[in-house]
This record gives sequence, structure tokens and C-alpha cells, in this order.
Amino acid sequence: MGLAQQKTLYLPEEYLELERQAETRHEFVDGIIYAMAGESLSHSQICINLAGEVRAKLKGQSCQALSPNMKVRAEGKGMYAYPDLTIVCGKPLFHDEQRDVLLNPKVIIEVLSPSTQRYDQTKKFFRYRKELPSLTDYVLIYQDAPFIEHHEKQPDERWTHNAADGIDDVLRIPSVEIELNLREIYDRVEFKEISEEINFKNGISTKETQTL
Repeated sequence: MGLAQQKTLYLPEEYLELERQAETRHEFVDGIIYAMAGESLSHSQICINLAGEVRAKLKGQSCQALSPNMKVRAEGKGMYAYPDLTIVCGKPLFHDEQRDVLLNPKVIIEVLSPSTQRYDQTKKFFRYRKELPSLTDYVLIYQDAPFIEHHEKQPDERWTHNAADGIDDVLRIPSVEIELNLREIYDRVEFKEISEEINFKNGISTKETQTL
């Protein structure tokens, strides 16, 4: 989540008109337009590694991975976001003929940044699970340690939380029948020193970061 634009509130239609002409990306939340911050080297490396791994694992399936330039719209029309990677299965459904706003993502993956981590873990996830009925998996990848959170929707609509922890661990996403090795996702990423304390509370984890 970046800086809000000057006008207090925009309509979704106004946002889309502006965004389709903009040179940089912006997200839309309840009438407010937010400029997206630039990404770090680690963020970029993880996104590239992730896209390559997911694309290879999905080859031959009815599911496909979409780039960070694909917007996702929550059902309530109050939020348009750019996930770092989206998986859609079957026929993609779009907001309009521009085919740049996806309505039926199955898996959303975010690479966490310090400025947006809390928002991605809480408010954004709340909106996604309430307003995206097609969504079955929400994955959060840490930049500064080999650690990935996985929220998974069960057949009874409950969401469960688990984690892949450590460079030799594996992230399993059964809904799309893929397994991702953390060693591949974090290839060439240099980590900062991370304290050992990981707190799980209400399905949310936090790590304390120390710069070397």
C-alpha cells in the first residue's frame, strides 16, 4: 500500500479509467487510490523465481499463472489489487472487454514488503476471503527469511493456516496440485539476520528483523 492520491474518493470506474492510462501501478480500496511502492532486489528475485517455478509446475494443467500486471477485483467492487502472482483455473473471467481485471482467481501469492506486510496479512486477506468466492489459497512469502505462510480454504469454507519454514522445506498447494521448493523460490536471495522469535496469533506470524 503506497501513498493515497489527493482526491478524497473515486468511483471504481474513475479508477479504472485513470489506471489504464497511468505509467505506474495503483491499487484501489474503498474509493481511495494508492500508488504502489517500488520493489527491492529480494522482492524482484523472489517474484521471478516464483513465476518460473509455478509456470513449470502448472504445465499441462487447466490452470495458469498470471503476472503482477493483472489486477484482481474483490466481489464488492471496493478493492482492485495487483497480486505478485495469481493462479486461475479453467476459463478466466474478466471485469470487461479490456481483460485486465480478473474476477475468479484461485490462488493469490504476495511477496511481503515492510510497508505492506501487516495490511497483506490482515485487512487484505479479510477482503479476499469474504469477497472472492473463487479463492482457495492465499500465500504470503517473506523476503528476509525462507518462510512462507499458506492460508487454505477447506470444503466447509473454514480457512486453515500453515507454514513452510526453512530453505529445505516445501510449499504444497493441493488445490492446484503443485509443490514448490523454498530453495528454488529463494535462489540468489541474500537474507538479513532474523531473530528466532516467530509469534503465531490468530493465524498471523511476525518476525523481528535485524540488519547485519
